[in-house]
Amino acid sequence: MAEFAFDIAILGGGQLARMSAQAAQRLGLRVWILDPDDQAPARQICAGMNAPIESEEGLREAFRVAQNVTLENEFIPAELIQAALEASGRDPQCLKPGCLTLGIIQDKLRQREAYRQAGVPSPRALPAARAAELGFPCVLKARFRGYDGKGTLVVQNEAEYEAARSRWDQDPWLAEEFVPFRRELAVMVARSNQEIQVFPTMETVQTNHVCDLVYPADADASDIAVAAVEAVDGYGLFGVELFETSDGQLTVNEMAPRPHNTGHYTLDWGGVSQFEMHVRLCMGWSLPETMGLPVAMANLLGQEGAQDVHRAIGAAFASDPEVNVHWYGKMESRPGRKMGHINAVGPDAQRRAVRAREAFYKGWCS
Repeated sequence: MAEFAFDIAILGGGQLARMSAQAAQRLGLRVWILDPDDQAPARQICAGMNAPIESEEGLREAFRVAQNVTLENEFIPAELIQAALEASGRDPQCLKPGCLTLGIIQDKLRQREAYRQAGVPSPRALPAARAAELGFPCVLKARFRGYDGKGTLVVQNEAEYEAARSRWDQDPWLAEEFVPFRRELAVMVARSNQEIQVFPTMETVQTNHVCDLVYPADADASDIAVAAVEAVDGYGLFGVELFETSDGQLTVNEMAPRPHNTGHYTLDWGGVSQFEMHVRLCMGWSLPETMGLPVAMANLLGQEGAQDVHRAIGAAFASDPEVNVHWYGKMESRPGRKMGHINAVGPDAQRRAVRAREAFYKGWCS
């Protein structure tokens, strides 16, 4: 068996890579990061290579130096990763998720078609040029690379559709039926070759298309979430986002093949975190049951006039000494950028998380 300098290579060095690396390091594992910025959150605590995550050199190096390879976002074209994997001569099992799954998820139209073929409820989708077949209103989406509302547009009528034509004339877009949902839910699914573990269903609140608040839902979407992962032949950790309509029907919105913002509450719930689960999946280790205390998570986004983060954290603790603040170590704060999050555990967690965040922002921007 080949000897590797590192146990896990992560393609990308943002906060998801950082928290995954921290989980791995607690288990005695060596982590290598590919990112162009040596001050990226994960590069601050790990060895690695300063190179674009889509670079041939960087991808080949990841397979050369690490026993297992994973990613922190789904934006590297699957064919580039596949080429690096083939060049390495490595067993495809060293990569989580696999390139077939990644390719399906990267293309939102292929993702929708996979759900349809598997009988998983999901909004009907067509190429953008055929939007009229769905009727209006409908949703236009970039087929590739869209996230947090970027690359998404609701059009109410044919005139708005035509006004948006320049977008999908240049890049591949899809049109999907508009779902008048009551609320949004999210489920983290861990799937290995031998077992599946599912985290609790969470309700999510979005503000300006960015996840604002996450808390336990009075619903169970685990079955449809697992079916969605199986529909894309997924092995690894997946964040499944869903809509619930006014009559209680569940439909899959999108999926991410990695740790997810809606799973950050697991850092403080007392059970296995999504990041340790991710590490275990990469290493081929057994998966623990997903049990823990109720937690609410509030994202900390960059603000205009942000100044002293230490004062802000102190203000959050003054509001509620029992909350947990997780700061990502990003060097630049921009309005709307995810800079950290607050977890509140136990009774009245949702209200406490929001109150602590308000105190944080007040201390940060005053």
